[in-house]
Amino acid sequence: MDEFQSSNPTNEGDLHVVAAAHHIVKALETTKNLSDNLRKILIDLDVHFSMITSNIDSKGGRGFVDVEERLKQAERKVVSWESDGMMIWDSRPREASEYLEAVDEIQTLIDGLRGLSVTENRKQKELLHRAASVLQMAMSRLEEELIHILVQHRQQFEPKNMSSRSTRRDVVYDESFVSVEDEPAEETSSRNCNSDESDEYIVDLVHAHVIPDIKSIAKVMFASDYGQEFCEAFIGVQKEALEQYFAILEMGKLSIEDVLKMEWTSMSSEMNKWTWSMKIIFQVYLASEKWLCDQLLGDFGSFNSFCFLEISKATILCLLNFGEAIAMGPHQPEKLFRFLDMYETLTDLLLDIDTLFSEEAGSFVRIGFHELLERLGDSAKAAFKAFGAAISSNGSLYPFPGGGVHPLNKYVMNYIRMFPEYSNTLNLLLKDQHADVANPVTKPDYGQNVSLSTSCPMACHLRSITSSLESNLHKKSKLYKDEALRHIFLTNNIHYMVQKVKGSELRLFFGDEWIRKHNAKFQQHAMNYERATWSSVVFLLKDDNPGSSSKSKSTFKERCKGFNVAFEEVYKSQTSWCIPDPQLREDLRISTSLKVVHAYRTFLGRNPTHVDDKCVKHTVEDVEKLLLDLFEASPRSLRNSRRW
Repeated sequence: MDEFQSSNPTNEGDLHVVAAAHHIVKALETTKNLSDNLRKILIDLDVHFSMITSNIDSKGGRGFVDVEERLKQAERKVVSWESDGMMIWDSRPREASEYLEAVDEIQTLIDGLRGLSVTENRKQKELLHRAASVLQMAMSRLEEELIHILVQHRQQFEPKNMSSRSTRRDVVYDESFVSVEDEPAEETSSRNCNSDESDEYIVDLVHAHVIPDIKSIAKVMFASDYGQEFCEAFIGVQKEALEQYFAILEMGKLSIEDVLKMEWTSMSSEMNKWTWSMKIIFQVYLASEKWLCDQLLGDFGSFNSFCFLEISKATILCLLNFGEAIAMGPHQPEKLFRFLDMYETLTDLLLDIDTLFSEEAGSFVRIGFHELLERLGDSAKAAFKAFGAAISSNGSLYPFPGGGVHPLNKYVMNYIRMFPEYSNTLNLLLKDQHADVANPVTKPDYGQNVSLSTSCPMACHLRSITSSLESNLHKKSKLYKDEALRHIFLTNNIHYMVQKVKGSELRLFFGDEWIRKHNAKFQQHAMNYERATWSSVVFLLKDDNPGSSSKSKSTFKERCKGFNVAFEEVYKSQTSWCIPDPQLREDLRISTSLKVVHAYRTFLGRNPTHVDDKCVKHTVEDVEKLLLDLFEASPRSLRNSRRW
């Protein structure tokens, strides 16, 4: 428009040309199916011709009659809605369209008035001031309309399969281990049951049908130099929506000090929520928010990135600060799996984070989470090291009652049984960590892939851990004064280790050779138990004179009395002993019965004339039944009893 400022027509012929051209433009404006760009050009031409006429009229004394009339019409449309309690976009669609046209008209008139060559014209200044006031009124109204649309048409959505969060019970280390129990095998796979629930996908944060309305408001406000006001209103509403959604995920805004003061149970729950929330927030919510910002503001330069960052910044910093606080705290063994969950989650999300915040303004987000990943990895390694140290340093002043499976053994084996779920991550974190493994890795004989598993860093550390555990158990066995009970304790505990390895994916990392070796170990301890307990008992039934058909009555009586006393002492003590595994208990009973019952039957068979004597307190059948009471952890006594 500037090229016309000093060349207004002056003769009558030129004025007729301007009037004719102006008439043609007005006629074209009424044409239907015009593109937005062409209509804008025609409106600009219309205003320009009006300004030329107004400029000439002002010199002739008639002033800005046409401009003022057009401003009055647009002003009337804007002001009429100020007294109406109804929202414009809640009324008929035509009302919103006419309102935006009125705002466009005002902005066009302002541009035209500013472009006139008239100087120090009071009427021009008056109209400019009036138009600017009406425009500001309209912009305030459009802000209200924008907020109303965003709030009224906000889409509520629940996280997919939110109820299927991991419910795996934590394996907690404490000096007493009183809470340690065996976990059902199926629980160890619970962390993978929701592996597909947070795959990246876009959802509509506001209903799709109002997107064109919001874009039309954005277009008018940016064209009127009110883009910053649009962004502030948009950011305010969307930021509040994100905070509300964050609350749905039950993530509290915790300070670093709050996190460091937490008890483990609460902290574990919060760590689990963080892992879940990170996936939902980045792969679903922020991906959708970014898409919405690009849709609405993609045509206005970098405003889309600016708004997205401002909307998400507070929530992101909350997640980041929580992760940093967790990485700062003490690295107890029970935190290892939560550290690994957080580490794996963040590893999976880094590409999404880098993509969402690829601009320079978002570099602090990218850098922050990359640094957090490194710290979480260090925390996991520290917790792993603390786990090994806890096994080595765990001491006992008293023997474990009954010779059963020690709680330390349960704790360690249930703990490491979950390692295979994290094998890739643990192999990555432990590849440069030294493992004290005395025995070289033995290549198993069932497949190349398994061979690779048994030689990976995690496998080496697993064998180091169980070696340390075994050494500790041997120390604990020396607390028993009874040699036989010492062997029962080691039989129970080594058998338990073998069963845990055989019955889980640990088998892939230990290999069959380790299993065979430890099977032989607990079987040897079982044999040592039999030797320590029953050799002296069976010796009393031994035939000192194989050539003789029977013993003298006094000798027979003495042997019976010795056997009864010895057997009853064993019965009294070993019914209180414990072999928790039913199959192991049955196997040891059968093995014992084969030796003792056979020897007793043979002894009585060699002396048939004395069997009815009172010194024979127990029949063969009695002994056979009584042996079934052993290892039930239920003390019994045969004192003063006769035959059953």
